[in-house]
Amino acid sequence: MEPTPVGGGGDGGAAERWRAEASRAFQHYLDRAAPHTAGRWAGTLVAAAVYALRVYFVRGFYVVTYGLGIYLLNLLIGFLSPMVDPELEALDAGPGLPTRGSDEFKPFIRRLPEFKFWYAITKAFCIAFIMTFFSVFDVPVFWPILLCYWIVLFVLTMKRQIMHMIKYKYVPFSFGKQVRPLCC
Repeated sequence: MEPTPVGGGGDGGAAERWRAEASRAFQHYLDRAAPHTAGRWAGTLVAAAVYALRVYFVRGFYVVTYGLGIYLLNLLIGFLSPMVDPELEALDAGPGLPTRGSDEFKPFIRRLPEFKFWYAITKAFCIAFIMTFFSVFDVPVFWPILLCYWIVLFVLTMKRQIMHMIKYKYVPFSFGKQVRPLCC
């Protein structure tokens, strides 16, 4: 007969085993989804549409939607930002993004990689959708004010980000094969 571990029971061990197996299976499916960018984003758009329809038909949960919008804006800024901020590197006088044609070419590396960006957005829509089933999150607010405030926040944040991109001459997107210019 095998001794029982101290602390009582096999229930905790079985639950831990189940959690580890579920986590491993979930990671397996995440790994398999990684190369399928278009399919992943299509699934996220479906999740966003389901969430939008839920909020529309319930006619509530505007604070949850506002919080979701702020979180998505935060993720977008991380996705559009370089891993190493050239503004801080200019102070350190270390290597950074090239600012002149004679500078060494350095590829743009995001602060938030595309896969993590996608995963965080998808998870956010799923959590927000689940929150719509609990009335405690349906705080009564005048939603047009939240929408106007979010639009102002989006415009100001994106203006700052675009000005940063122009100042340090980087583009966070790559289209096709990169070609190095032949002269200055």
